[in-house]
Amino acid sequence: MTTDTDEQPPPVPDSPSAPLSRWLQRQTQRAQAFDTRRPGIWDGLLTAFWTFAALVDATGGWRNTARDPSVPGGLILAMSLAFTLPLLWRRRRPMTALAVMAGAALVSNWTGAFLQAALLQMIVVFHLALRRPPRTLLWTLALLAPPLVVGTVRFPQGSWDQHIVPTLWAYAMVALLGIAVRSRKDHTAALVDRARRLEIERDQQAQLAAAAERHRIAREMHDIIGHNLSVITGLADGGRYAAAKNPERAAEALDAIGTTSRQALTELRRLLQGAAVRAPQPTLADLDTLLTGVRNAGLAVRLKATGDAQELPAGAQLTVYRVVQEALTNTLKHAGEGAQATVLLVYAADEVTAEVTNTGRAPEPTDRGGLVAMDGQGITGMRERAKLYEGTLEAGPLPGGGWRVRLRLPLEGSPS
Repeated sequence: MTTDTDEQPPPVPDSPSAPLSRWLQRQTQRAQAFDTRRPGIWDGLLTAFWTFAALVDATGGWRNTARDPSVPGGLILAMSLAFTLPLLWRRRRPMTALAVMAGAALVSNWTGAFLQAALLQMIVVFHLALRRPPRTLLWTLALLAPPLVVGTVRFPQGSWDQHIVPTLWAYAMVALLGIAVRSRKDHTAALVDRARRLEIERDQQAQLAAAAERHRIAREMHDIIGHNLSVITGLADGGRYAAAKNPERAAEALDAIGTTSRQALTELRRLLQGAAVRAPQPTLADLDTLLTGVRNAGLAVRLKATGDAQELPAGAQLTVYRVVQEALTNTLKHAGEGAQATVLLVYAADEVTAEVTNTGRAPEPTDRGGLVAMDGQGITGMRERAKLYEGTLEAGPLPGGGWRVRLRLPLEGSPS
């Protein structure tokens, strides 16, 4: 049997080894939770306790501190109840409760009874500081001061400040305690609210990131699958016609179909596995490979470039590549037999322009311009790519027949 001396089990929450402050904090939290759930029970218990204590004092103990022990017992009983029963509504109507208690204190000091139950006013002062605006404490002073002054004038013993100032300081300390508790509660509530808002914001950011990632994957899958399927379809059609007359050409078409399919599967794996770092995205240097695949599918396409080729950011090169790929894919699907396409790249000092035109027929209206395919990712994807780099995209029929897609990307201000 072995024992592990390096790791000790956590202390039991209620064990004697737990810090006393932590135990007190837990008990306070339990009391606050009970008070929040059942405030009426707590108020009733508190009022009953202090009423019982005041009535016990009213049986004769009050004479130990009284200036005039001959005050009638009925009046003592009435004043004791006036000091304790208002505690029942100290939270709902604290000023009313304090006014009743201050009236009883005025009678108590006038008659010379000086009941100790008058100190219960501190409980109401604490709740006023805790729940009411600070300016309410001025009215509190107006209610607490007159009984003290009356008692000092009616039964002067020693200097007047010895009877008034210490009591007022006691009330002030209680008020400061209420303000401190209120500030701590407000600070805790602010922290809880901030944490809640941060949690909501984090969830929203996660949802937005997930939606953006889904959209990116859908757009990339459209570009990859849409283009490669169009190439495969063209190769299959060409191979079917060549099978009867030239079997060698049909075999070449089948080889090209296999190669294109494997390339599509490889790109899909890289996309879904998030291998963008290990497998770089296409750039403008890959346009020749793209055009070769399109030509093998049966579309005659030419590439023209004017101006000096400049080093574009990788994202901008991918945007140009994908727009050209999408435009050629739509040409394969909608332009018809005998169509020809031209890809024109113009490099200027402040922008790069990519224009793809074809001489085939215009798309049918049901095609929505021949630019939307596979769940509507076509034209949307091209425009979003252009917008990412503050570019513009134009698409529409040519006057003499055919179709044109024109992309313009400014070079200045492009993100890296």
